Amino acid sequence: MSSYIRIYKKKRNFLYGSISITGSKSISNRLLILKAIYKDDIQIENISNCEDTEILKKSLINSSDILDIHHAGTAMRFLTSYFSIQEGKKVILTGSNRMKERPIFILVEALRKLGSKIDYLEKEGFPPIQIFGKKILGGEIDMNAKVSSQYISSLMLIASQFKMGLKIFLKENITSIPYIKMTFDLLVLAGIKADWKGRIIHIYPVKNKDKKYFYVESDWSSASYYYSMATVSKKSHIILRSYKSTSLQGDKEVYFIYDKHFGVSTIFDKNTIILKKKSNFVFPKFIELDLNKTPDIAQTIVVTCAAIGIKCSLKGLETLKIKETDRLQALKEELLKFGVIITITNSSLEITDFYRKKISSVIKIKTYQDHRMAMSFSTFGLCYDFLEIEDPNVVEKSYPNFWNDLKSLEFLIDSYEE
Repeated sequence: MSSYIRIYKKKRNFLYGSISITGSKSISNRLLILKAIYKDDIQIENISNCEDTEILKKSLINSSDILDIHHAGTAMRFLTSYFSIQEGKKVILTGSNRMKERPIFILVEALRKLGSKIDYLEKEGFPPIQIFGKKILGGEIDMNAKVSSQYISSLMLIASQFKMGLKIFLKENITSIPYIKMTFDLLVLAGIKADWKGRIIHIYPVKNKDKKYFYVESDWSSASYYYSMATVSKKSHIILRSYKSTSLQGDKEVYFIYDKHFGVSTIFDKNTIILKKKSNFVFPKFIELDLNKTPDIAQTIVVTCAAIGIKCSLKGLETLKIKETDRLQALKEELLKFGVIITITNSSLEITDFYRKKISSVIKIKTYQDHRMAMSFSTFGLCYDFLEIEDPNVVEKSYPNFWNDLKSLEFLIDSYEE
């Protein structure tokens, strides 16, 4: 039996409301690892309430020898490094069937070179893995930075516990660099000495440190869906709370992109942002973007372009193929239902044409166990009366309150099963 929601809005031309989104998942997860290492020296408020963060939080205090982290990719990467330095502890990390298809070879090989003992239990290079915690001296390591920034962040978060610290030499093109910078900035704010020069990141050993307090700012990736909706609506005035212009999150770039290409302005007012539709803004016929630094907002941007009829070319998307699903293929298949023609490569996506078929029946969107598919496609609820989204609970992975927040904006949402 599958679950669905029907989503639509009667007054499509107006989008008004005020929403509070909990803390950034990315920042929360990094701080949780640091708190597990430094205990009471790290204090955290406004932590994310999403499923991924809850799984990580529970895994860090779970005494079981087998931990199932389900679909939580960040938890898998961060816990692999964390348990590698827990001397005398033996633990198995496993997850969903999709998690067992997501590579972890680069991180495991780096940890092995540093002295960790980690075994693959099924397919070489993929979870599940068994970790034997031990003392690691550290030193130097080369890392392929092209595949996933999470491998690098994972090592950075534990490196201050190495007797020799750690120098990471970044090889190949660096993908999602803002996430590595986020990790670096959080280490420095936590009182851990670190240098980053060119392609070399140096984390120094730390035994004792001062207490540090963190209030986690709200999640910019989650905010992106409201930028998309504001673009499609004729008038909008959406207030989002706990945001600031000086953000650690790379996805803050969404407010520049939507201001320039989609006519949605962002007004910063203390700890809130206000999204307003610019009057008389003329949409471009075509946009071209490199999203190498911000791949998590790619689905939002593609759906926005599809909804308003803009052709686009997006590159820098190589990490999307190893996420919760192959996001490039998923976008291509689901947008075809709306008459949107897309071509994809391993690292790019292009909307090439619209054949504008008449839509007079229900369109069911598959989510492929991917939270961002469900949330990004909700924008079409402003365009059609016949939109249904499969497996709506998938949003719990990053934004559990999403559907309730849409209701506060006067979206009508009905649930059913079949």
